[in-house]
Amino acid sequence: ATLASRTLGRDVHPNDHVNASQSSNDTFPTTIHVAATESVVAQVIPALEHLAGTIERRAGEWGEVVKSGRTHLMDAVPITLAQEAGAWAAQLRYGVQRLTSTLPRLAELPIGGTAVGSGLNTPDGFGAAVAAELAQRTGLPLTEARDHFEAQASQDSVVETSGQLRTVAVSLAKIANDVRWLGSGPRTGLGELALPDLQPGSSIMPGKVNPVICEATLQVVAQVIGNDAAVAFAGSRGDFQLNVNLPVIARNVLESARLISAVSNVLADKVFDGVRPNVERMREFAESSPSIVTPLNKYLGYEEAASIAKQSLKERKTIREVVLERGHVDAGKLTLEQLDSALDVLHMARGGR
Repeated sequence: ATLASRTLGRDVHPNDHVNASQSSNDTFPTTIHVAATESVVAQVIPALEHLAGTIERRAGEWGEVVKSGRTHLMDAVPITLAQEAGAWAAQLRYGVQRLTSTLPRLAELPIGGTAVGSGLNTPDGFGAAVAAELAQRTGLPLTEARDHFEAQASQDSVVETSGQLRTVAVSLAKIANDVRWLGSGPRTGLGELALPDLQPGSSIMPGKVNPVICEATLQVVAQVIGNDAAVAFAGSRGDFQLNVNLPVIARNVLESARLISAVSNVLADKVFDGVRPNVERMREFAESSPSIVTPLNKYLGYEEAASIAKQSLKERKTIREVVLERGHVDAGKLTLEQLDSALDVLHMARGGR
């Protein structure tokens, strides 16, 4: 008001002019909605799309890279690295869809409701006009709240958005955890992926390198989950016509958006862009897994296939060797060609088709 008075050469009152038709009860939540919408649209979604696109690009190189699947941390039937990475990318794409679905509600602005949502002391069309002006200036899909009483008494749309950010964080945790386990070793772990060397891993063990970006991602996830818990609790504390917990809601949802966007970009550029698969080791694991006996069920039955798998493990023989030893080919239960086709791990990874 003081600066405006100096510029205009006449009195400008802070309440009668500058804050005309406004209350802190509608302007404060409006700023949260604008900031959160901007964070999702301009930061989080582009970062997730960048990460998903990077993973998809690398997955396109891995269609022939066969590996052992794993369920319950135990050997399972084969898959390709492209299939595994494609699932990671799909999680991220679905995360983008989830966040996008929140925007019609998150982008609704409480402005125009003034003190309690009734719009007292505002001219007709004030809220819609402000929302349209903000939308034009920011390029965001901002609209006037459909129900001003709801928009000020609760912050459900921000709580919803925080929950979707948490879901994205959970996806990032799964991806980062898979990658660091697949890169474990290099000798005594899985050693299926070689992650880019980013920094020395130990001051006492020369040459050790750690999966620091994956570990940082898991810490981001912990923070985002905690932030969401705080936002959810604060969102539940709307008393009558106003939720007064706006500062903690704003602080936590904006931090979650910032952390997710930052770590997604780093994962794309520092991990997935340079990760290298150990193709030979993956195939070795796939071919030595007892689970590749599974396609033999239709020839030998479940019980016999299970017995073959156990003998293979106990005697450290391949499934093929045990089948031949037991005379199933000689007995005509399957031909040698059928046996070799059934034990083709890449064929298995493609569903046996």
